[in-house]
Amino acid sequence: MSSNSSKQTEPVAPAQSVPASVTPMVQPGLRWMLQSPARIFAFGFGSGLIRPAPGTWGTLMGWVLWVVLVSRLPGTGVLIALAVCFVYGCLVCQRVGNELGKPDHGGMVWDEMVAIWLVLWFTPDTFWAQLLAFTLFRLFDIVKPLPIRYFDARLKNGFGVMLDDILAALYTLGVLAVLAYAGIPGTLAAL
Repeated sequence: MSSNSSKQTEPVAPAQSVPASVTPMVQPGLRWMLQSPARIFAFGFGSGLIRPAPGTWGTLMGWVLWVVLVSRLPGTGVLIALAVCFVYGCLVCQRVGNELGKPDHGGMVWDEMVAIWLVLWFTPDTFWAQLLAFTLFRLFDIVKPLPIRYFDARLKNGFGVMLDDILAALYTLGVLAVLAYAGIPGTLAAL
């Protein structure tokens, strides 16, 4: 009788099924982000690495990019940029979320950036109007009123990451429209 047969073996826990595309949770940093263009975009060119409140920093980066770049496009150019950036965001947020092992990691802020562009497209080109839009958007993105909360809880993929911020943008535009209708000047640009 061999010595191996006399050893008692401990039961082995069943292996947990983890999709091949999902890796264990990692702590993203600058070096990690710079290893992939998808990570750079998903993390808002580094703004998603800033703590606390990476979503607010990402929204601020989106505002800066709006002023410097996106707002200079003609109307159809903005529309095309929003559509392309939304679709691209679905792809990169899905990929980076899988790499991180967390579908909607707080550092992924491309969704905030694209959503604030949508808001600012309809907001007057004044600092105070844009600050109001920024503040309302952050409020709705953080509080997540229904149906934002519903979709945020159920859609755990790149599309879900992008969708909840677009819904927060629509809430923001709705409030700005009510304020404009109430006669508060500079709250919504003419359509």
